[in-house]
Order: sequence, then C-alpha cells, then structure tokens
Amino acid sequence: MKLPIYLDNHSTTPIDERVLEAMLPYLKGNFGNPSSKGHSFGWIAEEAVKLAREIIAGSFNAKPDEIIFTGGATESNNLAIKGIAEAYGNKKKHLITCKTEHPSVLEVFEYLQTKGFVITYLDVDQHGLISPDELSSSITDKTLLVSIMAANNEIGTIQPLNKIAHICKDKGVFFHTDAAQATGKIELDVKKTEADLISFNAHKNYGPKGTGALFIRKKHPQIKLIAQMHGGGQEHNLRSGTLNVPYIAGLAKAMEISKDEFETDNTNIKAMRDKLEQTIFSQLDGIKLNGHPEHRLPNNLNISINGVRNDLLQLELNDIALSSTAACSSAGAKRSHVLEAIGLSEELIKCTIRIGVGRFNSMEETDYAAGRIIFAVNKIRQRNTHETTY
Repeated sequence: MKLPIYLDNHSTTPIDERVLEAMLPYLKGNFGNPSSKGHSFGWIAEEAVKLAREIIAGSFNAKPDEIIFTGGATESNNLAIKGIAEAYGNKKKHLITCKTEHPSVLEVFEYLQTKGFVITYLDVDQHGLISPDELSSSITDKTLLVSIMAANNEIGTIQPLNKIAHICKDKGVFFHTDAAQATGKIELDVKKTEADLISFNAHKNYGPKGTGALFIRKKHPQIKLIAQMHGGGQEHNLRSGTLNVPYIAGLAKAMEISKDEFETDNTNIKAMRDKLEQTIFSQLDGIKLNGHPEHRLPNNLNISINGVRNDLLQLELNDIALSSTAACSSAGAKRSHVLEAIGLSEELIKCTIRIGVGRFNSMEETDYAAGRIIFAVNKIRQRNTHETTY
C-alpha cells in the first residue's frame, strides 16, 4: 500500500492504463485531423472517431449518429439546455430543474431566466430525491424541458430516471439528464430510460479530462438544438472545432471497459464503501449519513461528523485525499447548496466530508482510511473537550 491514498473519485478519477494505451497511437504517429479527407492521415483519424462513436453509442443502446462529442459534461449541459431553449423557446418558456443540480446546469437556468424563461426549481427530500408527483404537477402546457441529474455529485443519490422520463414523455416535455457521475455506475439504456438528452464525460469514469459527449435522441421525438459553438460545422453543425481524436478514443475505451466490467467493478467498489461505512459508524457516535441509504452510487460515502469541522479533519488526514465540498464549488469556497437542500444546518455542513471510492482502491486502503478517520475524529473531539474544560 502506497501513501497518500486517493479517495476523491467524485472529483476526478485516474486514467486507466488501458485507456491511456488506446489514446497513445493518436498522440504519436496517427495525429491526423479527421476533417482532412484527402489523405491517409485524415482517414485514420476519421476511422478512429467513427469507431469511438459506435462504441459509446453501444454502451447506451443508442445509435452512433445520436452521439455528439464535446469538451466535457459542462459543455454538454450547456449545449443541451441552451440549445433546446433557443430552438423551441419562441413557443414554450417554462423550464423545470432541481435545487441540487450541478452548477453547470443551475447557472445555465439562471442565465435563461434573464432571457425571459420561467424556471421551476423542484425541492428534494432529506435523502436528495425529487418527488415525481411534484414534478408532474409542475408541468404545464408552457413547459419545454425538464433537467434532472441522474446521480448527485455530492451525496450520490440516484434519481428515479424511468419515472421522470415516463412523466415527461406522457406530457410531451423534453427530458435532459446530467449523467457525469452516473456513467459506468448505473445502467443507462436509452431504450429503457427514454431520456431525450444525456450529458457525460470521460474523467469521472477513468478517462481523460477535457472530453465528453451529448446523447441527442433522433426519433420519437427527434430533437432539434441550436449550436452554441460555430465554426467549421463539425458534429452535424452542433459543435464546431477540430475533434480531439486521442481523447475521444480514450472516452470510448473508458466506456467500453465500464460496460464490460460493470458488475465486477461496482460490486468491488460497493464492498469497500460498505465496509468503510460500517467501520466508521460502529466506532464513532454522532455520525450522519447524507444521501439515500439504498438508492445511492456504489462509490459514494457522504457523512457529517458531529462536533468535528471538516477543515480540521482534513488537516489531520494529510495522507488521505477526500473532500469537504464538491470540486466545482471549492474554487469559490461556497457552502454546499446540496447539503442545504436536504436540510442540514450550517454547523453540520461544516462537519461534512465526501469519500469517493474507486476502481483502483483496495480493501487495505479503505481499512487504513477508516482507521485514520476514526483516530483523527477522536483526537479532535478530545482536543475540543480539553479546550472547553479550560
């Protein structure tokens, strides 16, 4: 076992060696531009993109022409939400989302609100789940789009996607889901879930940063989007710019591995997460689990530790990488809107940590992490008691 131990796999994941091997040929000799149609360098690159599109589509049970490559899930979210709003907004101006969405969704809705759209922000319960009944009653004849993330990036709660999709389809409303955290961890079959738009990326699934894609349903219904980037007309005129061939190859390989090893991967990860959770809860009092106890990502453990501030705990755990907030919020030092939405007090939010177990962790590492967390919590609590006494 090597230190430090990485347990922040919600923030990003290490690249799988097999993914790196798939990328290397296009970083070296096969460096061509897939838009160059007049020579073999371009043909090789074009073939690599075509194969990647087929592999990725297959992992969703989609068609290759339903996959549009982007620079990541943030860009995919922007293209999906802004693109559909600009395409249909002259007819319908009402949009629905959820209070616990990622900032790359919430801030797009805030922007669209300045353009005359009316936004409904659904509440969540104490576990982070929306109410399908509240969603259904919120839809009007002016509703254009519902955007609800597949699985939350902080507390790991998995939303009832099939129910949401059914409600939207029944009422003739488009449904988009941000699946950045869910890809590779839950089943995403577009013929079962019937989402109209799905955003995802590579770096949350053992692939490279800076690449992702958007699934856009082509039939029943056929979705029309307005492009958000203009230029050379790549990706069916929806996302101009030279395609990043090595990273697209990496995304495809990451998706292929996660599909082939889905059961083994998630069983192993859940076993480590569960033992880590059980050990901490059995050895410490004043621990609260955040997120749904069952409908939660297999790698997620988000806990509040009464009386122990997360910044002090992280100082004690200098050999373990975990987080006290989502990476998207860390730069601005914002308090978690997700934890606020599920009803945590300001004081308890300051005592919350997020642990993300991954493919390359071992039971030895998570056992070590549990021991270190327990020791550090007791140390801080004893110090707090001593300071209070004097």
